[in-house]
Amino acid sequence: MIRHTSVGVPKGTCYGWSDVPVADTFEQEATVTKGKMEGIEFDKVFSSPLTRARKLAMFCGWENPEIDDRLKEMNMGDWEMMRYEDIEKHDPEIMKWYEDYMNLAATNGESYRMVYSRVACFLNELCKCDYRRVAIFAHGGVLICAGVYAGLFPEDGCFRHLTPYGGIQVINI
Repeated sequence: MIRHTSVGVPKGTCYGWSDVPVADTFEQEATVTKGKMEGIEFDKVFSSPLTRARKLAMFCGWENPEIDDRLKEMNMGDWEMMRYEDIEKHDPEIMKWYEDYMNLAATNGESYRMVYSRVACFLNELCKCDYRRVAIFAHGGVLICAGVYAGLFPEDGCFRHLTPYGGIQVINI
């Protein structure tokens, strides 16, 4: 599982499903990620449909990964592309979400449990395939859900295990 590289939005911006650009450091970051994957053969390559994941897959040599919507980042609903400080001023629901983001959805968006459900559905289907080694280009939240699914770490405190931009998380399912 490969997390996309850094994004080209101001720090503190909520961007979940938004198709944001990659940072100016993309080529440098992507080169490091590609280097970690050299010499590894994959039976199948999947990607989130969002540009930041697909662009990294393409840079790493997979021009046509299979796109799957279930690999998108958490949908942040009405909060998409807003700065968190502005959300706090305009939507009191965010304070409740901060306290229980595992169960509560962003306004008109998703909760962690909703994301986990779609990622688990994808991984359950993947388990039924004959693939031995698969590359999945996705997002931090998706990698967290996959890590919990695969038993790498418990759900409690799972966000402490956020894979860095351009990082790779290996799971066995």
